[in-house]
Amino acid sequence: MYRKTTFILTAAFAAIILTTVAAGAQNYPKVRELRMDRATPPQGTACIECHKQETPGIFADWAMSRHASAGITCLDCHQAQPGDGDISTSHEKYYSMGNLPMGEKQYFVPVASAVTPKDCSRCHPDEAMQYSKSKHANTLEIIWKIDPWLNGGMNSDNERKTGCFYCHGTVLKMKDGSLDPATWPNVGVGRLNMDGSLGSCTSCHTRHRFAVMEARKPETCGQCHLGPDHPQIEIFNESKHGDIYQAFKQEYNFDSAPGAWTPGVDYRAPTCASCHMSGSGDVATTHDVTERLSWETQAPLTVRPSEFKALPAATDWKVERDKMKNICSQCHGQAWIDDFYTQLDTSVQEYNEVYFKPAKKTLDELYEKGLLDKTKFFDEHLEVQFYELWHHEGRRARMGTAMMAPDYAWWHGFYECKHRYNQYMEEARHLIETNTKAYRYPDFPNATGDTTRPQQLFGKQ
Repeated sequence: MYRKTTFILTAAFAAIILTTVAAGAQNYPKVRELRMDRATPPQGTACIECHKQETPGIFADWAMSRHASAGITCLDCHQAQPGDGDISTSHEKYYSMGNLPMGEKQYFVPVASAVTPKDCSRCHPDEAMQYSKSKHANTLEIIWKIDPWLNGGMNSDNERKTGCFYCHGTVLKMKDGSLDPATWPNVGVGRLNMDGSLGSCTSCHTRHRFAVMEARKPETCGQCHLGPDHPQIEIFNESKHGDIYQAFKQEYNFDSAPGAWTPGVDYRAPTCASCHMSGSGDVATTHDVTERLSWETQAPLTVRPSEFKALPAATDWKVERDKMKNICSQCHGQAWIDDFYTQLDTSVQEYNEVYFKPAKKTLDELYEKGLLDKTKFFDEHLEVQFYELWHHEGRRARMGTAMMAPDYAWWHGFYECKHRYNQYMEEARHLIETNTKAYRYPDFPNATGDTTRPQQLFGKQ
């Protein structure tokens, strides 16, 4: 049955409002009309019935979702417009099979091969806008700018797709009416979609359940934030926050309504989302994970987010630090919070001044004297040593401090920084003193990756 519910202000009440506005109450809320169309079109029903039979897992996920309870069907997310570059022509074969579950009628509706943040923005405009500015959405561009593996072509295209791009995102393309297998499957947070949007909301809200609950759990973030170069999930699990989470997570209310997830009520200690995205205290919910950051700890030299050349943030670090302090104050006293930031700032200064800057100065001297070759970055041992000093040990030291994990701040962090630094400087000084060129590896396996930067990200080079 076709049902339409319309909520409008009564004529009498509207007249009162108009009179009030005319009298000078300029700040009175704008009159809005909310229309909710609860009908499911027959095309949408056909999609549901077909997928219920052909892909029961997809149907079951959707049926348990908030989308289903709100009457959002496949077409609301997947329907494409004529002329779109990502229309799945291979999907049209299902229209002509003659054995559709609906049987009596067939519908020819263009379907998008991949749902993008632009598609989601039709119902979630604020979230899509916030996400578009974040480091998540722009992470594909970031790694192209700071990571020699890509710029130097030091791995194969498939190694990139299954490794780097699995999280950072591929550049989607179509081939023979379907998504090109060289770029798909992929739900990377910085995926470059064919409609120009960046990322994939299903990185954190996996299809077709799209649960807020899932995105609030640290295990979801741990899909990508792990390993030797950015072990946030390991750091979190070691921290007191992670210890409390593991002990009491069965008591957490992960299903609280969006924007209403409250510390002390719904959870005892924060998860990744609690600190970096969820609303708390006077701080509003955001899908821009760049907010609330006062240091850019993934960068070779630690800088303020607005000074990060790979992606300068349009933020004021003092304002964002105050936001994060507000989050912290829901559970901690002011002395604890202020002293923590003193500790973090000291670690950042020591990393920058004691380890990175001297190492970078020496690297530049080696290049200037022609003792290192810039043709390929990883074909000389010193280049690898320098890379891992900032990309591995240096990140672990800073991130371990920022998330209060002592083993990562020291044993996996600054302790390893000392050893890497000593080995690096000893070899570098020997080359400089003897005016000897660094040994170059005769071979670097599978260094076949395309070094052409995506034009959609960087424009014409």
